[in-house]
Amino acid sequence: MDRPRIDNEIVRVRHEVLVALKLVYPAALQADQLFRSLLAVFPLLEWNRFRRDVCYLSEKGYLQRVVAASERDKTMTPWRRRWFRVTPLGMEVADHLVGDPALNP
Repeated sequence: MDRPRIDNEIVRVRHEVLVALKLVYPAALQADQLFRSLLAVFPLLEWNRFRRDVCYLSEKGYLQRVVAASERDKTMTPWRRRWFRVTPLGMEVADHLVGDPALNP
């Protein structure tokens, strides 16, 4: 696969993560649920790449990790069972009101 195509798909996956979480806002989704929903659009999406994209979006402040009351130690929760919610800034990025070079080609 050539580099521009890979970069474009990363942009699309990150944007779809924000849009999917925006649809359920203010609720949150588990990472596994979110990943499975994205597989319908991106059938070749790999878990590790999805995880990197979620980490990027979290570090930028577009996603927020939601810690369930049942989690005793949030660092020990498996990634697939972690909950995420879009932030107000993430909603603005999803609506293209705020620019991000890694999300706007």
